[in-house]
Amino acid sequence: MALFILGEAGQIHAASLADLVGTENAAALKRGEKLTRVQAKNPSAILIPRDQNIKDLTSRIIREQNPSFFVETLSLYRKPSAAPWTDGQRTSLFNQTLSLSSLAGLQYYSIRRKQMHTFYETSTVVSGPDGASPQPDPSYTNPPAELTIYARQKDNSFGDNVYRYDYYARPDSLIFVQENLTDMSYGIIPAIAKNKLRSIVAVYDADEYLLLYAVSIAKASSFPGLNDRIGGSFSNRAEAIFNWFSGRADKVFKP
Repeated sequence: MALFILGEAGQIHAASLADLVGTENAAALKRGEKLTRVQAKNPSAILIPRDQNIKDLTSRIIREQNPSFFVETLSLYRKPSAAPWTDGQRTSLFNQTLSLSSLAGLQYYSIRRKQMHTFYETSTVVSGPDGASPQPDPSYTNPPAELTIYARQKDNSFGDNVYRYDYYARPDSLIFVQENLTDMSYGIIPAIAKNKLRSIVAVYDADEYLLLYAVSIAKASSFPGLNDRIGGSFSNRAEAIFNWFSGRADKVFKP
Protein backbone atom coordinates (compact mmCIF):
# COMPACT_ATOMS: atom_id res chain seq x y z
CA MET A 1 0.00 0.00 0.00
CA ALA A 2 1.27 3.46 -0.87
CA LEU A 3 2.28 5.58 2.09
CA PHE A 4 1.27 8.74 0.24
CA ILE A 5 -1.46 9.04 -2.36
CA LEU A 6 -1.21 11.54 -5.18
CA GLY A 7 -4.42 13.54 -5.40
CA GLU A 8 -6.28 14.87 -8.40
CA ALA A 9 -4.69 17.52 -10.58
CA GLY A 10 -5.18 21.19 -9.82
CA GLN A 11 -4.51 23.52 -6.96
CA ILE A 12 -5.58 22.61 -3.45
CA HIS A 13 -5.85 24.60 -0.27
CA ALA A 14 -2.62 24.05 1.63
CA ALA A 15 -2.45 23.97 5.42
CA SER A 16 -1.25 27.14 7.09
CA LEU A 17 2.15 27.30 8.75
CA ALA A 18 0.51 27.53 12.18
CA ASP A 19 -1.61 24.48 11.37
CA LEU A 20 1.55 22.51 10.63
CA VAL A 21 3.86 23.56 13.48
CA GLY A 22 1.77 25.52 15.98
CA THR A 23 1.63 29.26 16.57
CA GLU A 24 4.76 29.48 18.74
CA ASN A 25 7.04 27.65 16.31
CA ALA A 26 5.45 29.44 13.36
CA ALA A 27 6.25 32.82 14.94
CA ALA A 28 9.84 31.78 15.64
CA LEU A 29 10.33 30.59 12.07
CA LYS A 30 8.88 33.82 10.67
CA ARG A 31 11.41 35.75 12.77
CA GLY A 32 14.11 33.96 10.84
CA GLU A 33 14.98 31.33 13.43
CA LYS A 34 15.86 27.79 12.41
CA LEU A 35 14.67 25.36 15.05
CA THR A 36 16.89 22.39 15.94
CA ARG A 37 16.61 19.57 18.46
CA VAL A 38 19.31 16.94 19.04
CA GLN A 39 18.40 13.88 21.11
CA ALA A 40 20.08 10.62 22.05
CA LYS A 41 18.46 7.74 23.92
CA ASN A 42 14.70 7.19 23.66
CA PRO A 43 14.06 10.15 21.34
CA SER A 44 10.67 11.51 20.40
CA ALA A 45 9.77 13.75 17.49
CA ILE A 46 9.42 17.23 19.00
CA LEU A 47 9.43 19.48 15.93
CA ILE A 48 7.56 17.16 13.57
CA PRO A 49 4.76 18.80 11.52
CA ARG A 50 1.15 17.95 12.23
CA ASP A 51 0.85 15.53 9.36
CA GLN A 52 -0.09 11.94 10.13
CA ASN A 53 1.89 10.52 7.20
CA ILE A 54 5.24 11.95 8.37
CA LYS A 55 4.41 11.04 11.98
CA ASP A 56 3.70 7.42 11.02
CA LEU A 57 6.84 7.20 8.91
CA THR A 58 9.08 8.64 11.62
CA SER A 59 7.53 6.53 14.39
CA ARG A 60 8.06 3.36 12.37
CA ILE A 61 11.73 4.18 11.78
CA ILE A 62 12.28 4.93 15.48
CA ARG A 63 10.80 1.55 16.39
CA GLU A 64 12.95 -0.24 13.82
CA GLN A 65 16.19 1.59 14.52
CA ASN A 66 16.20 2.13 18.29
CA PRO A 67 18.36 5.16 17.40
CA SER A 68 21.29 6.51 19.38
CA PHE A 69 20.86 9.96 17.88
CA PHE A 70 17.92 11.89 16.46
CA VAL A 71 18.41 15.33 14.91
CA GLU A 72 15.42 17.47 13.85
CA THR A 73 15.32 20.87 12.16
CA LEU A 74 12.59 23.19 10.91
CA SER A 75 13.31 25.91 8.34
CA LEU A 76 11.35 28.23 6.05
CA TYR A 77 11.79 29.14 2.41
CA ARG A 78 9.81 32.22 1.38
CA LYS A 79 7.88 32.07 -1.89
CA PRO A 80 7.12 35.18 -3.96
CA SER A 81 3.44 34.99 -2.99
CA ALA A 82 1.04 33.21 -0.64
CA ALA A 83 -0.71 31.47 -3.52
CA PRO A 84 -0.59 27.65 -3.31
CA TRP A 85 2.01 26.14 -5.59
CA THR A 86 0.72 25.20 -9.01
CA ASP A 87 0.96 21.72 -10.47
CA GLY A 88 3.78 22.99 -12.67
CA GLN A 89 5.71 24.44 -9.74
CA ARG A 90 5.28 21.28 -7.70
CA THR A 91 6.50 19.14 -10.60
CA SER A 92 9.48 21.40 -11.18
CA LEU A 93 10.35 21.36 -7.47
CA PHE A 94 10.06 17.57 -7.41
CA ASN A 95 12.54 17.34 -10.30
CA GLN A 96 14.87 19.76 -8.54
CA THR A 97 14.97 17.46 -5.49
CA LEU A 98 15.86 14.59 -7.86
CA SER A 99 18.91 16.55 -9.01
CA LEU A 100 21.26 14.68 -6.69
CA SER A 101 24.28 15.50 -8.84
CA SER A 102 23.90 19.14 -7.71
CA LEU A 103 24.83 18.06 -4.15
CA ALA A 104 28.46 17.64 -5.25
CA GLY A 105 30.59 20.39 -3.74
CA LEU A 106 27.95 21.43 -1.19
CA GLN A 107 29.55 23.16 1.82
CA TYR A 108 28.68 23.13 5.52
CA TYR A 109 30.30 24.50 8.65
CA SER A 110 32.36 21.86 10.46
CA ILE A 111 32.35 22.29 14.24
CA ARG A 112 35.39 20.05 14.60
CA ARG A 113 37.42 21.91 11.96
CA LYS A 114 35.86 25.31 12.74
CA GLN A 115 35.63 26.17 9.05
CA MET A 116 33.54 25.53 5.97
CA HIS A 117 33.87 21.98 4.76
CA THR A 118 32.67 20.01 1.75
CA PHE A 119 29.60 17.86 2.42
CA TYR A 120 29.72 15.62 -0.67
CA GLU A 121 32.79 15.53 -2.90
CA THR A 122 30.81 13.61 -5.51
CA SER A 123 27.14 12.71 -5.87
CA THR A 124 25.84 10.59 -8.74
CA VAL A 125 22.61 8.73 -9.43
CA VAL A 126 23.35 5.06 -10.15
CA SER A 127 21.37 2.22 -11.67
CA GLY A 128 20.93 0.15 -8.52
CA PRO A 129 22.05 -0.73 -4.99
CA ASP A 130 25.41 -2.07 -6.20
CA GLY A 131 26.46 1.52 -6.88
CA ALA A 132 27.55 0.79 -10.45
CA SER A 133 26.49 2.35 -13.75
CA PRO A 134 26.19 6.13 -13.27
CA GLN A 135 22.92 7.60 -14.54
CA PRO A 136 21.72 11.14 -15.29
CA ASP A 137 19.45 12.80 -12.75
CA PRO A 138 15.89 11.63 -13.49
CA SER A 139 13.11 14.01 -14.48
CA TYR A 140 9.33 13.56 -14.70
CA THR A 141 6.48 15.39 -16.40
CA ASN A 142 4.18 14.20 -13.60
CA PRO A 143 5.62 13.25 -10.19
CA PRO A 144 4.86 9.62 -9.35
CA ALA A 145 3.22 9.00 -6.00
CA GLU A 146 6.22 6.86 -5.04
CA LEU A 147 9.69 6.58 -6.54
CA THR A 148 12.96 4.88 -5.57
CA ILE A 149 16.37 5.85 -6.96
CA TYR A 150 19.92 5.08 -5.88
CA ALA A 151 22.95 7.33 -5.53
CA ARG A 152 26.66 6.95 -4.87
CA GLN A 153 27.99 9.82 -2.78
CA LYS A 154 31.47 10.47 -1.47
CA ASP A 155 31.26 12.20 1.87
CA ASN A 156 34.37 13.75 3.43
CA SER A 157 33.25 12.60 6.88
CA PHE A 158 31.80 9.17 6.13
CA GLY A 159 33.54 8.12 2.91
CA ASP A 160 32.20 6.67 -0.33
CA ASN A 161 28.74 5.15 0.18
CA VAL A 162 25.65 4.02 -1.70
CA TYR A 163 22.22 5.28 -0.66
CA ARG A 164 18.63 4.51 -1.46
CA TYR A 165 16.30 7.48 -1.90
CA ASP A 166 12.55 6.98 -1.57
CA TYR A 167 10.36 9.84 -2.80
CA TYR A 168 6.71 10.43 -1.96
CA ALA A 169 4.63 13.07 -3.75
CA ARG A 170 1.37 14.55 -2.53
CA PRO A 171 -0.53 17.64 -3.73
CA ASP A 172 0.62 19.70 -0.72
CA SER A 173 3.97 18.10 0.11
CA LEU A 174 7.06 16.31 -1.17
CA ILE A 175 9.02 13.92 1.02
CA PHE A 176 12.25 12.05 0.40
CA VAL A 177 14.04 9.54 2.58
CA GLN A 178 17.74 8.63 2.37
CA GLU A 179 18.91 5.22 3.63
CA ASN A 180 22.53 4.05 3.71
CA LEU A 181 23.13 0.75 1.88
CA THR A 182 26.80 0.51 2.90
CA ASP A 183 28.65 0.72 6.21
CA MET A 184 29.67 4.27 7.10
CA SER A 185 32.93 5.10 8.89
CA TYR A 186 33.88 8.28 10.71
CA GLY A 187 37.53 8.48 9.71
CA ILE A 188 38.92 5.08 10.71
CA ILE A 189 36.10 4.40 13.20
CA PRO A 190 33.15 2.22 12.07
CA ALA A 191 30.27 4.60 12.75
CA ILE A 192 26.94 3.53 11.24
CA ALA A 193 26.19 0.05 9.88
CA LYS A 194 24.34 -0.32 6.61
CA ASN A 195 20.59 0.35 6.78
CA LYS A 196 21.00 2.10 10.14
CA LEU A 197 20.63 5.69 8.92
CA ARG A 198 17.47 7.37 7.69
CA SER A 199 17.51 11.03 6.75
CA ILE A 200 14.11 12.48 5.92
CA VAL A 201 13.32 15.81 4.28
CA ALA A 202 9.67 16.84 4.10
CA VAL A 203 8.62 19.94 2.16
CA TYR A 204 5.18 21.46 2.79
CA ASP A 205 3.42 24.21 0.88
CA ALA A 206 2.22 26.59 3.62
CA ASP A 207 1.02 30.15 3.05
CA GLU A 208 3.79 32.23 1.46
CA TYR A 209 6.37 29.70 2.62
CA LEU A 210 7.72 26.27 2.01
CA LEU A 211 8.21 24.53 5.36
CA LEU A 212 11.18 22.15 5.53
CA TYR A 213 11.29 19.48 8.20
CA ALA A 214 14.52 17.48 8.23
CA VAL A 215 15.31 14.63 10.58
CA SER A 216 18.26 12.24 10.75
CA ILE A 217 17.68 9.00 12.65
CA ALA A 218 20.55 6.59 13.19
CA LYS A 219 21.97 3.83 15.32
CA ALA A 220 25.67 4.64 15.71
CA SER A 221 28.50 2.50 17.04
CA SER A 222 29.29 2.72 20.74
CA PHE A 223 32.47 4.76 20.97
CA PRO A 224 32.99 7.43 23.66
CA GLY A 225 31.89 10.82 22.34
CA LEU A 226 30.97 9.47 18.90
CA ASN A 227 27.24 10.15 19.17
CA ASP A 228 27.88 13.79 20.14
CA ARG A 229 30.21 14.30 17.18
CA ILE A 230 27.83 12.60 14.74
CA GLY A 231 24.82 14.46 16.14
CA GLY A 232 26.61 17.80 15.77
CA SER A 233 27.70 16.89 12.27
CA PHE A 234 24.17 16.06 11.14
CA SER A 235 22.80 19.22 12.72
CA ASN A 236 25.18 21.31 10.59
CA ARG A 237 24.51 19.17 7.54
CA ALA A 238 20.80 19.96 7.87
CA GLU A 239 21.71 23.61 7.39
CA ALA A 240 23.68 22.67 4.26
CA ILE A 241 20.69 20.74 2.89
CA PHE A 242 18.44 23.75 3.52
CA ASN A 243 20.85 25.97 1.60
CA TRP A 244 20.95 23.43 -1.24
CA PHE A 245 17.17 23.21 -1.30
CA SER A 246 16.81 26.99 -1.29
CA GLY A 247 18.99 27.19 -4.37
CA ARG A 248 16.91 24.53 -6.13
CA ALA A 249 13.65 26.25 -5.09
CA ASP A 250 14.92 29.57 -6.47
CA LYS A 251 15.02 27.94 -9.90
CA VAL A 252 11.29 27.24 -9.55
CA PHE A 253 9.93 30.32 -7.81
CA LYS A 254 12.54 32.99 -8.71
CA PRO A 255 13.82 32.07 -12.18
